[in-house]
Amino acid sequence: MSITLDSRAPSGPIESKWDRYKADMKLVNPANKRKHTVIVVGTGLAGASASASLAEAGYQVKTFCIHDTPRRAHSIAAQGGINAAKNYMNDGDSVYRLFYDTVKGGDYRSREANVYRLAQVSTSIIDQSVAAGVPFAREYSGELANRSFGGTQVSRTFYARGQTGQQLLLGAYQAMMRQVDEKAVELRTRTEMLDLVVINGKARGIITRNLVTGQIERHMADAVVLATGGYGRVFYLSTNAFNSNVSAAWRAHKRGAYFGNPCFTQIHPTCIPVSGEDQSKLTLMSESLRNDGRVWVPKSAADAKKHPNELAEADRDYYLERRYPSFGNLVPRDVASRNAKYVCDEGRGVGSSGLAVYLDFKDAIKRLGDNVIREKYGNLFHMYHEITNEDPYQVPMRMYPAVHYTMGGLWVDYHLQSNIPGLFVLGEANFSDHGANRLGASALMQGLADGYFVIPFTMGNYLAGFKRDEATTESSEFKDAQASAQGRIDHMVALGKKGGKHTTQEIYRSLGKIMWDKVGMERDEAGLKQAISQIQALRQEFESGVKMQVPEDLGRSQALEVAMRVEDLLELGELMAKDALERKESCGGHFRAESQTEDGEAKRDDENFSHVSAWEYKGDVSKSVLHKESLTFEYVKPTQRSYK
Repeated sequence: MSITLDSRAPSGPIESKWDRYKADMKLVNPANKRKHTVIVVGTGLAGASASASLAEAGYQVKTFCIHDTPRRAHSIAAQGGINAAKNYMNDGDSVYRLFYDTVKGGDYRSREANVYRLAQVSTSIIDQSVAAGVPFAREYSGELANRSFGGTQVSRTFYARGQTGQQLLLGAYQAMMRQVDEKAVELRTRTEMLDLVVINGKARGIITRNLVTGQIERHMADAVVLATGGYGRVFYLSTNAFNSNVSAAWRAHKRGAYFGNPCFTQIHPTCIPVSGEDQSKLTLMSESLRNDGRVWVPKSAADAKKHPNELAEADRDYYLERRYPSFGNLVPRDVASRNAKYVCDEGRGVGSSGLAVYLDFKDAIKRLGDNVIREKYGNLFHMYHEITNEDPYQVPMRMYPAVHYTMGGLWVDYHLQSNIPGLFVLGEANFSDHGANRLGASALMQGLADGYFVIPFTMGNYLAGFKRDEATTESSEFKDAQASAQGRIDHMVALGKKGGKHTTQEIYRSLGKIMWDKVGMERDEAGLKQAISQIQALRQEFESGVKMQVPEDLGRSQALEVAMRVEDLLELGELMAKDALERKESCGGHFRAESQTEDGEAKRDDENFSHVSAWEYKGDVSKSVLHKESLTFEYVKPTQRSYK
C-alpha cells in the first residue's frame, strides 16, 4: 500500500526555515554527548567532515573506510570547483539565485527547503575550507578567484586549479585525523559494511567485513550515518573508480530504507571517449573547460574523419552556441550531453569511433595567450595529453558524455534522516538536493554542507530524544544480521564453485551495456521493458553459477567482494529501469523519448509527476512498492526549462 512521505521541513518563510530549526531543536548537554556513539560509514567529503564535526561536538565516533586510507575516497577525483553564493565577482549572485539555479537546473524535482538551506550554508563552506588550509586559486589582488559552470550566468565556483576535490578532501581528512589523534574518532580502514542492524525500528549498528583478514564484526551505536557516495558504477563504464559501489546503501534499502528517484542519473558531457573493450572506467575532464573551450563538430558528416585543423571556420558547427545563445557552451550537463549524442547520431561525430565532439581552445589561446590557459587548466591539459598522446594546445580535445553522478539515493527528510529512525544519509548517497540534474560544482558543496553544517544539528536533535535500551552486540538482531551476512558470503562461494558460462566481470559488463543502451541518455517504454527483462535474465544466470576462482583464504578475495557488489548492482539496475518506466515524463537527466517538445527538449508532466519516487523493498526488487513525496513550489514556479 502506497503512503505519502513527510519531509518534516519547518514551517515559515524559506529564508528562515533553517534558522528556525536550529532555534527550536532539542539539545544534548556536553556531558551526555560523550555517552553517545555514532557510526559513520564512508570517508569522502561528507563522511570525513561529518566525522570531524560530530567528534568536535563531543560525540564518540566510529568511522569506517573501505580503502587503505581515507585519502583515496572518490571525492578526490572532483576537479572543477565548489559553488558558493558569496558574490565575490559582484555579478548579481545571491543565496536566492543559487537556490533558484539549483531548483531550475534540477528541472523542478527537488525539495525547495533542502535546496535553500544548501545555498545558505554554501558561503560558510568556503570560510571553513580556507581556515582548514585549502589552497583555492586567487586573483592578483589576493582575493579568492571564481569561475562559471554550466547552468548559471554568474561566476560562483571556487577552485584549486583542477584539483579542487583533492584539496577539499585533504582539508576534511586533516580535520578528521585531528579527532582520531584526540581519540574522539575510532577509524577503521580496509573495512566494508555488509549489513545494517535495526532494533525496535531504529538503526543501531552495522555488520562489517575486514577486507584483509575476512573477519566479520558487529558494531553498535546510537545512530548510523551513511556517506558512501553514488551508484554510477551500475553502468559499468563511468567516471567513478572501480571500487565505488552501492552496497552499503543497498543493504540499508533491503533493511527498509526507501530508495528515492533511482532513475535520476547524470551524464557528464566532457569525458575522454571510450578507447577499447577492456576499459574499466572513463576519465572525466572538468566542466570548467567549457568556460573557455568551444564545442563543435563538422557541419557535414563527410568531414567527420578530417583532421580538425583542416576544417575552416565556415565548416564548423558550434551547435551549443547556435541552439542556446543565452548560455552557449555553459548549458547544464544534461542538455550538453544529449546534444552531443544527437550530432553523433547524425553521423557528425569525430574520432575513430565517431562518438566524440571537439572541445576547442584555439580562440581562448589566441585571446588570452598560452600562459593564461596553462595557469587555469594546465594540469587538466597535461592529464589529457598523457591519456591520449594529443596536445590540446595544438589540437582540439575529443569529448563524449559518460555516466558521472547519481541524483537518486536513499530517501531522507529535512533532517537528512531516512525513514528508518537513526539512519542518516549524507552527500551523494541521499537523493535530496539536486532533483533530476545536478549543476556542476554542486557535489562538493553538498557533501561538505551535509557533513560540516547540517548533521551536527540534526543528529543532536535526534539523540536528545534517544532512549537507551538493553540492546548489545549480543542481541538477537546483531546475531541474525551477522548470520545473514555470513550466509550471503557462503552463497557467493557456492556460486563460484558451481561455475557457469560467464565470469562475474562478463555479467557485470553485460549489465552495463543494457543500462547504457536502454537506461542511459535517452529512454523509451519499449527499451525499458526490454531492460527489465534482460536484467532479470542476467540475475537468473548469476544465481545459477559464475566462473569465479574462490581461494581457500577468503580474507583478501577481491573476486568475492566484486561478486557481492555485482549482485547488488543487478538488483539496483532493475529498480532503476522500473523507476524510469514508471516516470512517464522527461525531466533533467531522465529523458523519455515519448515526452519532448517540438524542438527536442525535455517535457515535464507536473500534474502527474511532481513528486519524489521512493521505493520500498518487498523481498524481491521486482515486487518493490512505490511511495511518493509530493513536491510543492512556493518560491520557484515551475516553467519550461529554457537556456536559449
